[in-house]
Amino acid sequence: MHIQGRDIPIGRTINYFTLGIVVIFLVVHSLLEIIGQVNRLTIHIKTQPQAGCNGYKELCDRKYSNITHVATHDSAFVGIMPTENQNVDITAQLDAGIRFLQAQTHRNVFGKLSLCHTSCLIEDAGLLEDYLAVIKEWLDKHLREVVTVLLTNGDFREVNGADFEKPFRKSGIVPYAYVPPPPQQAGAKRESLDSWPTLGEMIANGTRLVAFLDKGADRQKAPYLLNEFSYFWETPYDTTDPSFAQCVVDRPKELVKFPETMAARMYIMNHFLDTNIKIGGVMVPDRRDAARTNAATGEGSIGAQAELCMRMHGRAPAAILVDYFDKGEVFKVQNALNGLG
Repeated sequence: MHIQGRDIPIGRTINYFTLGIVVIFLVVHSLLEIIGQVNRLTIHIKTQPQAGCNGYKELCDRKYSNITHVATHDSAFVGIMPTENQNVDITAQLDAGIRFLQAQTHRNVFGKLSLCHTSCLIEDAGLLEDYLAVIKEWLDKHLREVVTVLLTNGDFREVNGADFEKPFRKSGIVPYAYVPPPPQQAGAKRESLDSWPTLGEMIANGTRLVAFLDKGADRQKAPYLLNEFSYFWETPYDTTDPSFAQCVVDRPKELVKFPETMAARMYIMNHFLDTNIKIGGVMVPDRRDAARTNAATGEGSIGAQAELCMRMHGRAPAAILVDYFDKGEVFKVQNALNGLG
């Protein structure tokens, strides 16, 4: 073949063409396989029945602080792309039995708070207001359920709790929000595990949403948006070690110096596995091994890390953050930790 004065062997041209076809085939085949897996998994998600409190009568007399919740890490990032953390949307997560949702927030290019993955230029899953409206609509229809939302404030240097007040208010969800009593009230220690109401009391009072913010919470502007680290500590996150052979305090690190305060707070066990691949600064979650990571037993399983945490701290985690919750046996572990059959 002769192109612009250059002789290119026909055999080489055919090889390039064949290679291109093979690459396209492999990409399409991989995408179809992932879509098929997601569809099959979605079909098998069971809807949680409305009964008792959060599906179980045994939880009605249990304090909020004495219940373990499986929590969806980056709950808003849904789909088949490598950086997305869940397979099904928020309503499907709630229908399946998830009662603790975690999400990242950043300001988008229009200055509004959106659910963005590290940056709104990488992935923008929509406005915070719309996300909260979906949860509010679900709570409207499920009168015996208490849902927790944990938001991370990615732009905390420019954004504070007051900026979150508007999307919460516009979503219509504020009347559902639990507001703890002021700490100056007699017997109202914010950091006490015993100060929390039971699920039954929260349902009776209509305060069926508990909202936390990791940075910048402003009790004066939005008293329902609670400072996460006044109530929780967390184990390490973004781990690439599939063994999960640790349960140490990662945030806030200084809490290890104050064991009594540490013992008075709930804790979050981060159990989502990342690969060593980054896309635009986002660590790619390990979708391939999610069933093993989210297993009830075995090395690196949720169950194994929860047992380690209980041995170290004498109690179960209040929340277990996972990716791809619909793979594995996350609810089996949750029920076991809550003493449910």
